[in-house]
Amino acid sequence: MTKYRTRLLVALITLIIVVLLSLGIVLGQLFKNHYLNNFNERLKNEISIVSYFVENTGGLSSLSENDIEEISEELNTRITIVDSNGGIQFDTESDTTEKARHVDIIKKVLSGIGQDETEGKYSYGNQLQYFWEAIDRNGQTEGYIFLATKVNEMRQAYNQLWWILSISLGLAFLVIILLGTRITSRYTKPIESATNVAIELAKGNYRARTYEDHIDETGMLSASINILARNLQDLMKSQEMQQDRLSTLIENVGSGLILIDKRGYINLINKTYKETFQVEPAEYLYKLYYEVIEHKEISSLVEEIFMTEKKIKKQVVLPLAIERRYFEVYGVPVISMNNVWKGVLLVFHEITELKKLEQVRKDFVANVSHELKTPITSIKGFSETLLDGAMNDKQALEAFLTIILNESDRLQSLVEDLLELSRIEQHGFILKLEKLDLNQQISEAFTMLEASAAEKNITLDLKTNSSSAVITGDVNRLKQVFINLLTNAITYTPNGGLVAVEVIDLPDDAIVKVKDTGIGMEKSEIPRIFERFYRVDKARSRNSGGTGLGLAIVKHIMEAHKGTIEVQSEVGKGTVFTLKLKKEMENN
Repeated sequence: MTKYRTRLLVALITLIIVVLLSLGIVLGQLFKNHYLNNFNERLKNEISIVSYFVENTGGLSSLSENDIEEISEELNTRITIVDSNGGIQFDTESDTTEKARHVDIIKKVLSGIGQDETEGKYSYGNQLQYFWEAIDRNGQTEGYIFLATKVNEMRQAYNQLWWILSISLGLAFLVIILLGTRITSRYTKPIESATNVAIELAKGNYRARTYEDHIDETGMLSASINILARNLQDLMKSQEMQQDRLSTLIENVGSGLILIDKRGYINLINKTYKETFQVEPAEYLYKLYYEVIEHKEISSLVEEIFMTEKKIKKQVVLPLAIERRYFEVYGVPVISMNNVWKGVLLVFHEITELKKLEQVRKDFVANVSHELKTPITSIKGFSETLLDGAMNDKQALEAFLTIILNESDRLQSLVEDLLELSRIEQHGFILKLEKLDLNQQISEAFTMLEASAAEKNITLDLKTNSSSAVITGDVNRLKQVFINLLTNAITYTPNGGLVAVEVIDLPDDAIVKVKDTGIGMEKSEIPRIFERFYRVDKARSRNSGGTGLGLAIVKHIMEAHKGTIEVQSEVGKGTVFTLKLKKEMENN
């Protein structure tokens, strides 16, 4: 804006200078012509007076040199009187150095006088100005009068005139500059203010306003700028409100969202997706989807949408941590109103619980039927054999009854585990919290399982970094967790193996690691081991009398204690279960 004001002021000053110079030149020329005309008119009048005086005093013969001297002094002019032949009769100038030039000028003038000319003037360069007039006597030209004056006087007057004009125009120039500066400042200030407000609006500062103090065009401009600023501010507030609502909806919607642009770069992931897949925004945002998405099913789905430009709905199973989770993935192409391809939107709706319920129903019928079939078939078969006459054989009778008793115990264990799992999964399930020592609970579990371990020559080992690791929990439930994990470890560990428990006491948490040197399991099996009736080695588990519900019970008890359980395993080397429990829990 300063440049605009400067340009306007420079243009105004230039115009003023041109006008003042033109005016000075015109006025100077007018004054010069006026002075020159007055000068010439004065000399004409003076020479007429002298001529009249000479003619009335009797002509050249009656002239008095003293009278001519007095007239010359009064008029401040050199008077020269010559006869008709050019002879000088009187001359008021006594300087002999210029007399020869003076005589030559007079002769030159006389030689150029026409027959009818009675007066005239002659300029000798820029130094002298001559005026002459004929002296008539009785109708005859008796001689001529010459008045000679120096032009220096006229030049001095002309210079003085220019000085006056210059000073006057200079003062006028200063006054006009001062007034012009104030006027330009007055009229450019509202424009400057409006420009600054417009710049602030362009930067996004919609609270900026300009001052309204005129009712002219600049005032209308300021008012219009302010109206525009208020409208933009209202529009921005509305947009921010809608943006906040949309952001809140996207972040808190129960399904995971991924927005991929037309080049394949991920532009947005919401809170649900980050929490579900345990990813950081910095690892995903503004990166190619096939470089950061680990699951090939999702990458293939995105590629299909890019190729077909059609929406796709697909159910996928993804391994996350120690679980296999089910998602219904909706993929839709993002196309603008102008049919311009913008990208792809993926919505991950988790249906793991629904799948689990569905699978539980199927597994319950299939697994319970299968689990019940074997003992019931054994009991029925051996009972029928006894009824057919084997009961008379005392040895066979005792063996058959022993098998029937074992199978009955197995049925009882299965029913009890099912009831126990049902109680734990109920919403009203309450823990009986109290202070307990993990070292003591694990030692008691060791005591209960020593016989089973001794049968396979398995060593049970307990290590701890503290003499007492006290936490708040349900004694019976946690003891059940340790018994189930140790039972599985003994079951799947070959003869002569090692089952070790390590207790790590931390300030806020307690960590229990159950390690074995058993058969281990594949990485793909780890997410499924906490499912009901799932067995890594079905023959070994069934022969051991297991129900397939132990780890499912462990998982639910740990969740009830707000704890976590992690599994690490390697085939042929063994498995490690890591339990993390909080030392303090609120009794709900």
